[in-house]
Amino acid sequence: MSGEQPAKRISARGLKVWRITGAIYSIIILIVVLGAGVAFYFLEWPLWIVYIAAGIVVVLTILNIFTIPTIRWRRWRYEVREQEIELQHGIFIITRTLVPMVRVQHVDTTQGPLLRKYDLATIQISTAATQHEIPAVDLQEAEEMRHAISRLARVAEDDV
Repeated sequence: MSGEQPAKRISARGLKVWRITGAIYSIIILIVVLGAGVAFYFLEWPLWIVYIAAGIVVVLTILNIFTIPTIRWRRWRYEVREQEIELQHGIFIITRTLVPMVRVQHVDTTQGPLLRKYDLATIQISTAATQHEIPAVDLQEAEEMRHAISRLARVAEDDV
């Protein structure tokens, strides 16, 4: 691996999708804490535990909606080359992965409801041992990349 990071970033709309997902998780956590608060109130247990839990919910909400998606988006990079696919991602620990084209067995694109709403897709690259993903790529680019990786993997396999 060279010292330079991969050139391409995932779509900026991916940041919006990750923030919406963070908000959904935060709402679920809030519901659980509210339920616990009601139970603590009726069971006459100490409410200071509920106040601490509420504080934790506020911190987790800020992290899930603003901080983590922004850092994740800034760190996620990828590049598809003739011989390899390079991925870089991580929040606190940056992981850089090289996937040799000769190891690629198949490539898929997937979309959940949020990705579909924002015309994004996740590219899944499968090798014999592992599966790698490039999240939140523009749908048109994801389809083109899927075909390009598939073509390059066949060429790399023919060269061996």
